[in-house]
Amino acid sequence: MNRFLNKVLNGNSVDLLKTIPKESVDMIFADPPYNLQLSNNLHRPDQSVVNGVTDEWDQFSSFKEYDAFTFSWLEAARKSLKPDGTIWVIGSYHNIFRIGFILQNLGFWILNDVVWRKTNPMPNFRGKRFTNAHETLIWASKSKNSKYTFNYEAMKSLNGDLQMRSDWLIPICTGTERLKNEKGEKFHPTQKPENLLSRVIMSSTKINDIILDPFFGTGTTGVVAKRLNRNFIGIEADLNYVDESIKRINNTEVIQPNEVIQTPPKTQEKRVPFGILLETGLINPGELLTDFRNRWTAKVRADGSLISKDNKGSIHSVGAALQGLPACNGWTFWHIKRSGKLIPIDHLRSTIRLSA
Repeated sequence: MNRFLNKVLNGNSVDLLKTIPKESVDMIFADPPYNLQLSNNLHRPDQSVVNGVTDEWDQFSSFKEYDAFTFSWLEAARKSLKPDGTIWVIGSYHNIFRIGFILQNLGFWILNDVVWRKTNPMPNFRGKRFTNAHETLIWASKSKNSKYTFNYEAMKSLNGDLQMRSDWLIPICTGTERLKNEKGEKFHPTQKPENLLSRVIMSSTKINDIILDPFFGTGTTGVVAKRLNRNFIGIEADLNYVDESIKRINNTEVIQPNEVIQTPPKTQEKRVPFGILLETGLINPGELLTDFRNRWTAKVRADGSLISKDNKGSIHSVGAALQGLPACNGWTFWHIKRSGKLIPIDHLRSTIRLSA
């Protein structure tokens, strides 16, 4: 496996995918040809040509040929994926529905379709359709029973402590991030923004995981993987793109592991009983707890239980009883006043965890 790790392999994607050891990679990110089906050049209003829409690698004689190609690379990619691994495939309306159909037929289990909304999409120059302002990413596990990685807390933290939604508003490549050739033209027509890959990689991999990209292009996956302390394997048919990707990766600085977002799931965090907050003096017996809207209150007893009217018990059972619910997360339901403000008692629990 070491001969593939953090390398860019030059050659046919399907052929090289078949050489990757079985069940060896944790995640696959694929940006395959879109099969745009344009036979003529596309011009802007100033008559300049839009690059990339007629490139040879995006030419297929029929849907049947494209489907056969898609089946071949996905079948080979699936064999390289660990049982609990996942795959991301990005595409447009030209190809993403065909890819989703084949993914399911091969046994992948679709987890999400994520819409990448572009803040600055390319206009519709012909004026006969809506402007194509998004692309779709399909995120799928290897099988229905895969115990895949999803860094829920990290994504929530990245999104201002709100659940990360499946519509991502991210600009396309512009400015210094957009690679240009000597003539000032785009080096690659479909270069993806690093922010998009950062979100994909941070959400579904761990530090030191192995990420495979069978359509490596100019190496955005490798750049972000290296920066975030992940390993990568790149496959690319165009030698010019291979050379450019290696330059980019060599110039990429690695973020120190302790600076990479790696928020563990709540279930993996150290268990802290409510009573510890009393033992450490963060909460005192006799203090009042309340919900965020001050509808219910409960008094803290010295043994770590709560009492509210006729209800006695844990922070969870009392919270559930007062609301008439079968269960309640007392850590987020109950608040306490500190410095004139109500804060969840979960904040005090976090203080204990950080000091451990």
